[in-house]
Amino acid sequence: MSEKLDQKIFRKFDNLDLLARQVVEGFITGLHKSPFHGFSVEFAEHRLYNPGESIRHIDWKLYGRTEKLFVKKFEEETNLRCQIILDSSSSMFFPKMGDQSDHLNKIAFSVYSAAAILYMLRKQRDAMGLTVFSDKLETHTPAKSNSVHQKMLLAILEQILKPGEQHLDKKTNTAESLHLIAEKLHQRSLVIIFSDMMDSNPERINEIFSALQHLKHNKHEVIVFNVYDHDKEVSLKYKNRPHKFIDMETGEQIKLNPNEFRDGYKDLVTEYYKKIRLRCMQYKIDFVEADIKLGFDPVLTSFLVKRSKLY
Repeated sequence: MSEKLDQKIFRKFDNLDLLARQVVEGFITGLHKSPFHGFSVEFAEHRLYNPGESIRHIDWKLYGRTEKLFVKKFEEETNLRCQIILDSSSSMFFPKMGDQSDHLNKIAFSVYSAAAILYMLRKQRDAMGLTVFSDKLETHTPAKSNSVHQKMLLAILEQILKPGEQHLDKKTNTAESLHLIAEKLHQRSLVIIFSDMMDSNPERINEIFSALQHLKHNKHEVIVFNVYDHDKEVSLKYKNRPHKFIDMETGEQIKLNPNEFRDGYKDLVTEYYKKIRLRCMQYKIDFVEADIKLGFDPVLTSFLVKRSKLY
């Protein structure tokens, strides 16, 4: 939908706010050319004009371009609270990013997606909070709407991307972390989760959904962005030779030729994500596949559609 950004550019600059703006502006350019045109205009701090109200705040320049009446929005008109939850366990740092890589890894894709959503929330004067977890809660901030708070959240996200051994051997405890977050969110919020939904024990899926149900029971709306690399993690698209695979959370290693196991592996992974998708439907949770090779559009479109339904 939007004009595709070369993901190599993200490794050349360290200003996350600037990069978030580029992501959003590229996305909005695409929206103007798409059936979702209304969302892009509403995002730009406008709303549809309601017949009978004052015409004082109509944006006539925008009317000249769209032939639709939109009113400029003001701070008191917005009341959304959003909590962004980011899985920072070691598996999210796959695949390793090198200078020749054309794509971001899962954690970088999630950080830039989160930063873009923060930028959009700030433009809408919405309150935003951030939670980072692995096998424990590493960061949790309450939702606020001021620019100083947004800058603090961007600084936290930038820190996640800094190279270092602190990202190694970090296991995941999604269920316990989500239960803790549910206890800390005291006001109804839109909860956005970025995670690869991977667990060393697939049987723990029931525990994860118990935690998601905890969030729903507390009246929160939930979007799960399932962040993954489809080519490498589902289709096993590797060269036809033996490879050494290392579990990034436990360090366990195995050497095999992926071509010999591709079909059976793909069936198992597909079935695993199918169970997650069906359970999300059961609990009325939005489950969005976010393949890191497909760019940011699916994430930002899903966010805007959800927000438009809530407010």
